[in-house]
Amino acid sequence: MALLQYNGGGDWYANPTALKNLALFCNQQLNTKFNTKEAQVEVGSPDLFNYPFVHLTGHGRWVLSDAEAQNLRTYLEAGGFLHIDDNYGLDEYVRPALKKVFPEASLVELPFSHPIYHQKFNFTNGLPKVHEHDNKPPKGYGLIVNGRVVCFYSAETDLGDGWEDADVHNDKPEKRAAALQMGANLIQYAFK
Repeated sequence: MALLQYNGGGDWYANPTALKNLALFCNQQLNTKFNTKEAQVEVGSPDLFNYPFVHLTGHGRWVLSDAEAQNLRTYLEAGGFLHIDDNYGLDEYVRPALKKVFPEASLVELPFSHPIYHQKFNFTNGLPKVHEHDNKPPKGYGLIVNGRVVCFYSAETDLGDGWEDADVHNDKPEKRAAALQMGANLIQYAFK
């Protein structure tokens, strides 16, 4: 897995300990063999294809050039998976960026019965709420291409914050556990 670097001014590097902890948790719970040293990859790089799962987060602006949009499209059509986690402030840029990648597809809210919520861990009420910002429920959206969810977008939850080292946000252990479990579900779903 890798952290996706993007242009536009958003802080793609937010949550620096998140993927390391998610990798470690998945290695323990799913018997994966992830390297716990975080990899970073630019959205327009051919190296993107070396990572079947990429994670994008941040608080601000995300824009794609035509070449980056085409590279991301090719990656997703070839079997790659993108998880976008709004770390608060990214939401207004997600849909326009994804529209540039797949003009013919739109994000749809996934029902709580969707398999992404029922992998190793069951989330009968959808995404867990990690951090509160606007008093809105957490939302999970999928970008479905050729019958497959190629991108999962989590909003109003801050999953990546829950993956961070315990002393970063001082979240309760049960919040961190739920965030890591949902992250493991994303990994398990993406690798099926």
